[in-house]
Amino acid sequence: MIAQAVLTLLLVIVLLYAWSAHRKAPVVGFLAMAAASAGLYLVWMPHHASWLAHGAGLGRGSDLVVYTWVVISLLMLLNLHLKLRAQMEEITRLARAIALTEARRGLDPGEAEPSAGGAPAHR
Repeated sequence: MIAQAVLTLLLVIVLLYAWSAHRKAPVVGFLAMAAASAGLYLVWMPHHASWLAHGAGLGRGSDLVVYTWVVISLLMLLNLHLKLRAQMEEITRLARAIALTEARRGLDPGEAEPSAGGAPAHR
């Protein structure tokens, strides 16, 4: 009973977080809400997890839950990787734009003002 209460609390927190985050990432939010809802159902009806596991060709309901958790975790990891990659590409694009802008203005990297005499420094 204590495990059910703790798992219920954690899954409700996940459900609330997914609901609040679904506007920014609708697919991830929906999948997290579905997973948390399914988790709540299986926490309170563990014999259904065993029944589903046998239907899927697995021995125990806990195996089904663990395998499902692994798949969901890998999907979340992929999502985070893709977001980080997009952010790094955006940072690279912005750094290049800043470097080109400074080069056009005749600034050395780190300089705040154009070089003496108003003319770009030649090297």
